[in-house]
Amino acid sequence: MKKIEKVLIALDYDQSAKKVAETGFALVKAMGAKAILLHIITDPVYYASTEYSPIMGFTGNMDNFPLSSENTEELKKATRHFLEKFKQNLGDETTQTLVKEGAFSESILKAATELKVDIIVIGTHSRKWLENVLIGSVTEEVLRHSNIPLLIVPTKKQD
Repeated sequence: MKKIEKVLIALDYDQSAKKVAETGFALVKAMGAKAILLHIITDPVYYASTEYSPIMGFTGNMDNFPLSSENTEELKKATRHFLEKFKQNLGDETTQTLVKEGAFSESILKAATELKVDIIVIGTHSRKWLENVLIGSVTEEVLRHSNIPLLIVPTKKQD
């Protein structure tokens, strides 16, 4: 069995990102591996929505970064700040952070391949009723096309 040396932890701006990061980081520590926190920026209009709040997980961490659907550089800056906050909360300065642009699943797989990671940690929301009853659409797409093992963290709220 191949030793796990690099773990890619894919995070979005949902409250569940904290659970995904902590689960991935527990794996990193258990294996003595290196963590890479990744966020994919897709259509900037998505981030300007009031339903998609980048302040989830760490209160006030985005106060100085107003998100505009027209300013991709500000969005990248805010995203790097978001990932740095996760890095600080995980308490490991060796953790790498990475911001990529593109389609979610395709960009996650491309980054994982380029970085030669041994495993991808990703969450699943399963919010859409008929869409992927067991796992979220991005996670399902990554699972379907990945040659790299996945650790899927269920993040659906418990009733």
